[in-house]
Amino acid sequence: MTPPLTHVSIPSVSITAARTGASTKANATGMRTMQERVYARRGEQYLLIKSPPASGKSRALMFVALDKLKNQGIKKAIIVVPERSIGGSFADEKLTEQGFWADWVVQPQWNLCNAPGADEPAVAKSKVKAVGEFLASADRVLVCTHATFRFAVDELWVSAFDDCLIAIDEFHHVSSNPDNRLGAQLGQFIARDKAHIVAMTGSYFRGDAEAVLVPQDEARFETVTYTYYEQLNGYEHLKSLDIGYFFYSGNYLDAIKKVLDPALKTIVHIPNVNSRESTKDKHREVDDIMNGIGDWKYVDPVTGFHMIETPGGRTVKVADLVDDGDAAKRSKVLTALKDPAERGNRDHVDIIIALGMAKEGFDWIWCEHALTVGYRSSLTEIIQIIGRATRDAPGKERSRFTNLIAEPDAAESSVVDAINDTLKAIAASLLMEQVLAPKFEFTPKHVGPQAGFDYGANGYQEGTANVGVNERTGQLHLEIAGLVKPQSVEATRICREDLTEVITAFVQDKAALERGLFDRENTVPEELTQLRMGKIVRERYPDLSEADIEAVRQHAIAALTITQQAKQQVIDENAGGIKANTALIDGVRMFVNVRDLDMDLIDRINPFDAAYSVLAKAMNEATLKQVQATIAAKRVTMSYDEARDHAKRALQFKRERNRVPEITSQDPWEKRLAEGVAAFARYRAQEIASNG
Repeated sequence: MTPPLTHVSIPSVSITAARTGASTKANATGMRTMQERVYARRGEQYLLIKSPPASGKSRALMFVALDKLKNQGIKKAIIVVPERSIGGSFADEKLTEQGFWADWVVQPQWNLCNAPGADEPAVAKSKVKAVGEFLASADRVLVCTHATFRFAVDELWVSAFDDCLIAIDEFHHVSSNPDNRLGAQLGQFIARDKAHIVAMTGSYFRGDAEAVLVPQDEARFETVTYTYYEQLNGYEHLKSLDIGYFFYSGNYLDAIKKVLDPALKTIVHIPNVNSRESTKDKHREVDDIMNGIGDWKYVDPVTGFHMIETPGGRTVKVADLVDDGDAAKRSKVLTALKDPAERGNRDHVDIIIALGMAKEGFDWIWCEHALTVGYRSSLTEIIQIIGRATRDAPGKERSRFTNLIAEPDAAESSVVDAINDTLKAIAASLLMEQVLAPKFEFTPKHVGPQAGFDYGANGYQEGTANVGVNERTGQLHLEIAGLVKPQSVEATRICREDLTEVITAFVQDKAALERGLFDRENTVPEELTQLRMGKIVRERYPDLSEADIEAVRQHAIAALTITQQAKQQVIDENAGGIKANTALIDGVRMFVNVRDLDMDLIDRINPFDAAYSVLAKAMNEATLKQVQATIAAKRVTMSYDEARDHAKRALQFKRERNRVPEITSQDPWEKRLAEGVAAFARYRAQEIASNG
C-alpha cells in the first residue's frame, strides 16, 4: 500500500546558512558584495564572472558597462543572452536612486529580446539588420539573444564590433568545440583583441564535459568567483536549501501528487519526451498535473494563467509554458511572467509548468520548490534548475530542489552510491568546482614515476602496469609501450591540456564517423586512428613538426581508448548489455573527481510510492566547508616531513586562536597550515592502510 504523503520525509541535502544579509546589503553606491568584487576588476579587457543565480550578475554587468562606456573608450555595450525571457534581467534600472553615478537605460527598440519569437532561428536572423542599425546609431546599449548575435557576427564580421563591450550571459553555452559557433566567434574576437568581453555564468562547466574555453584563451580572462555558499550565507531571508531524490514505480503523474505541494511557489519541469519518465504526450501531462491540483475554473484573459481551485477552496494560478501550439498565447504568458511591475508581488503566480524553459536566468524570486521529473544527465542543467529556487525573498526561509525519477533497474545499494556521488558533485559545483573532465598524462613504459603522481600504497613498481594520480590536478598517469613523447613545449602543452578538444574533433569528424559506422567491414582501424586522427591534429596545429603531430595523435588515441574501455566496463558490469534504466548510476561515472572524496552524505532510506526515497544528511555551514576543504586538500602537494611540520604549527595556531586553520582562508599562511594538516592526515591514512 502506498504510504500517505504525511508519512514520507523530504530527502535532502540541507544547506543551512547564517543569514548575515551581506549578499543583499548594498554599499553607498548600490553594490552588493559580489558586485563590489566585480567592479574592482572593471578595467580588465576580458572578465569572467563565476557566480550563482540571484547573486546580481546582471546588475554587476550594468555597473561595469557604464564605467567602460564613460571612462574606458568603449563605444557600445552589447548584452547577449541565451533566450529572450532572460532579456528582462537587463531592463532599465534607476541606479542613481541607490547611489551610483548613472542609470542603466536600454532604448525599447534595442532590446531585441522583446520581439515575439526572438528565440526562433528565423526571427533571430531577421534581427541582424537591427544590430547593424544599432551599431550605426548614437545609442549605446543593445540586448539580444545568442542566436541573433551569432548571425550578426557572421554577416557583419568581428571587426564591426571593435571598441565594443560584448557581455555574454550564461557563458557555459560557449564551447571550445570548433562546431560551437559562439565559441568559435569568441576565439576570433580574442584573436583580434579589439573588443572587451565580460562572460557571466553560474556554472563554469558543461554537462558534456567539454571545455568552455581553450586554455590559451581562458588565460586571458581575469576571473571573479563568488560561490553558492557565500551567496546563501549572505542572504537576509533564505536560510536553507534542500536537495533530494524520490523514486517511483508506475506513472509519474500518480507519484507527482505526493511531492507537488500547491501551497509552495513551484516550478515543475516535466520530462523530456524521449525520456523513460515521459508519457509521450506533454499536453496531456500538463492537464493531468493541473487536474491533480484541483478543479480548473478559467484562463485569466490578461495573463494567460490557468485558475484552479484546490479542495480547500484556494485559487492557484498556474502558468503553462509547455503549450507551444499557439505562439501568441505563450507569448502572453511569458510577458506576464516578466512584468517588472509584478516582480515584488508574491501572489502574481503560484505554479509554473515548463519543459525546456524557466531554467537558466529565469528570475522568479518567490520560487520555493524546483520540482524536476526525469533523470538529468547534465550536471549543468541540474545546477541551473536548483538556481531557480535560490533567490532571496521576504518570508522565504526554506527552498528545495526535488528530482522525481523512475526507479532504476539496479540494486538499491547501487542507487544509494550513485545518489551519494551525485550529491557530492552538486555540492562541489555549488562551490564553483569543476568535477567533470578527466585529464591524462602518458609516458613510454619504464620511464619511471612522474613527479606529483601518487602510485598507491605500494608506490611505483618497475615492470608492472603503473597508474598514478595527481591529486592536485586530477590527472591520471599511465605508461604505454612505444609511446612517442612530444618534443616541443607547445606539443607537451597540447598533450596535457587539449586532448579533450582533439578527441571531440575526431569523434565529430563526419568522414571518420561515416566510415566507422556505415562501412565497418571495409574499414581498417588504423585508417581511422592513424590517418583521420593524424589529419585532424595536423589541421588543428599546423605549426607542429611531424614528430610532434605523431606524439599528439598517439596521446589522443590513448585517451580515447581509455574512455571507450570505461564505457565497455559499464556494459560488462550490466551482464552483457546496458539495462533499460541505469542512466542514474552510469551517469555518475562522469563525476571522476568526486568519487574519491571520502564523504557519506546519505542518512537513511524511506519507502515512497511503492519504491523508495534516498534521504541525505543535513548539510550545514560546517559540512559545506568540509566539502570545500576536502576538495582543496586533494590538490595539495607536500612532502611527508613538510606536512608533519605544518600540522604541528597548526596545533599552535589552534591554541592561539581557539579554532583550527581553514583551507579556504584568504590568509596564505593559515591556508598553508590547513593544507599541511590535510596532507599529513592523508599520509597517516596511507600508512594505516599499508600496515593493515
